[in-house]
Amino acid sequence: MPAPSAKPLFSAMKAKRKPAQAEVLFAAETSVAPAKRERRQHDLYPTGEPEAIRSLLAADSARIRPGPVWEPAAGYGHMVREIEAAGLACVRSDLVDHGCPGVVVRSFYDWREAPARVVITNPPYCEINARDGHGRWLRHMLALSGWDYCALLLSWDWPAARANGLGALLDQHSFSYCYLMRWKLDFTGEGSPPQRNAWFIWDKTWTGTEPAFRWMDKEDGRQGSLFGRAGA
Repeated sequence: MPAPSAKPLFSAMKAKRKPAQAEVLFAAETSVAPAKRERRQHDLYPTGEPEAIRSLLAADSARIRPGPVWEPAAGYGHMVREIEAAGLACVRSDLVDHGCPGVVVRSFYDWREAPARVVITNPPYCEINARDGHGRWLRHMLALSGWDYCALLLSWDWPAARANGLGALLDQHSFSYCYLMRWKLDFTGEGSPPQRNAWFIWDKTWTGTEPAFRWMDKEDGRQGSLFGRAGA
C-alpha cells in the first residue's frame, strides 16, 4: 500500500496566518499620512527664545551699536524688548498690530527708506523663500535706502534654494556672512523644532569677496556676556 501523501499537511502549514487585531490596528495607523500643518496667519512665528537676538547683539555689537535699529516684522515684540533692553533705540513696524507697544502699522513693502541704519528681523518666511515668496522680501530690502547693516533670522537651508530667481538674486547680492546657530529655536512652542536656523548678515562695509561662515552658540547670548561686551 502506498504511503499517505503529506501534501495536505504542507498546504496547511503554508496557509497565511491571520494577523492579530493589534497588528491590524498598527498597520492602519502607520499607513495614514500625517496631515499637512497649515501656516499661521501672516506667517507669524515669533522669536520667543531671547538667546537668538541676545547672541546676535553680543556677536555683532561693534556693527550694531550705537543703533538705532528697525524691526520691520515686530509681531508681539519679542526681539524689540531685547533690543531695547540692550540700550538701543528701536523702530518697530508690522503689517498688523499684534500687540507690540508703539508699533507702526505699515506694510514692509510701503517703505522706501529704512527708518534706521540697522535692520534686525525674523521676516515672514512665505515672503522670502523661493517657493512662495520668490525672495520678494529680500529684493525689497536690498532696494531700500538708509541702512548699512541687515540681519535676517532664517532657516539654515534657505540660501540653498534656487527656484523662482532666488538663486540668481543671491548670486548677485549674497549675504556678507552668516552665524549658524548650534541649537534649535522653537518658533511654535510645541517642542522638538525640526530645523536649524542662522542669522544672515548684509553689511555694506563688508570687503570680503565670498560669504563668510561663523558659529553661534547659545551661551553667546547670556545677559552677562551681552552687557559685558556692550560698546565693544
